[in-house]
Amino acid sequence: MKKSILYILGLVVLLISCNTSKKETENITPEKEVYLFTSFHEPATEGLRFLYSYDGYKWDSIPGIYLKPEVGVQKIMRDPSIVQGPDSTFHLVWTCSWKGDPAFGYASSKDLINWSEQKYIPIMAFDTTTVNVWAPELFYDDEANDFIIVWASTIPFKFEKGIEDEDNNHRLYYTKTKDFKDFTKAELLYDPGYSSIDAVIVKRDSADYVLVFKDNTRPERNMKVAFATTSTGEYINPSEPFTGNFTEGPSVVKVGDEWLIYFDAYDKKSYDAVSTKDFKTFTDINDKISIPVGHKHGTIFKAPESVLNKLRSQTSL
Repeated sequence: MKKSILYILGLVVLLISCNTSKKETENITPEKEVYLFTSFHEPATEGLRFLYSYDGYKWDSIPGIYLKPEVGVQKIMRDPSIVQGPDSTFHLVWTCSWKGDPAFGYASSKDLINWSEQKYIPIMAFDTTTVNVWAPELFYDDEANDFIIVWASTIPFKFEKGIEDEDNNHRLYYTKTKDFKDFTKAELLYDPGYSSIDAVIVKRDSADYVLVFKDNTRPERNMKVAFATTSTGEYINPSEPFTGNFTEGPSVVKVGDEWLIYFDAYDKKSYDAVSTKDFKTFTDINDKISIPVGHKHGTIFKAPESVLNKLRSQTSL
């Protein structure tokens, strides 16, 4: 009898405990997220900077430098791109040289303050004529559990060209990795038939991807989109330009039911943006945005507000 009573009491305690735990879990409010924008200033020797925003339109600077470039022939940090993996680790890649270098830089962090040792990833070293590796852009494929890095490289005399010099005739390449230790061999991502750089992969839905990129030909130097059913293509149906000439460095973010595309309008020395719902019709939203002076293009991602608060309270490098 005593054993039966003890058993029943044990079950009651267990049920109460489970119910309490369930209520506590249900009462946990998800942490508020903010938008962060990776940044750098010219001449790109200083290192990683950040902007932040609560609405995706109005941006402020987080003062200071959070990672100084140490790898690459010229040891610069341009076009910093960050993606957060499923284990909450932030992964960063960047342009580490203008020319004469077949690699990009890589580092990782849990809090955007304390960073791993920087790695030099010579992804195009298989062709010794490679001129450069520009604007590596990270994309996490949540269906294949792969990180995809897209960039632009020039291999002289490999492709048709317009009036560009042979050392400025870029095409878009990609590699995949699961751990940033082993990388697949670089493959051609997209060849629109002309020099192109600054590509960003956008996933709208399963089997529905958009590639936002810069037509780098003369006199164009503007931005377009192409479409595919997988993240690595085949990308088809390139659009007409959705920006004016002398624009580059698209950064894409979903805000509400619209996609915002920020870009560097470098000829007029301004930072501009358009919005779109379908990547067919684009609306100028320059009257709705604000970007700090000196910001140069990176990528936009979401992070918990606690990450922002630690960044803002930190004494940077």
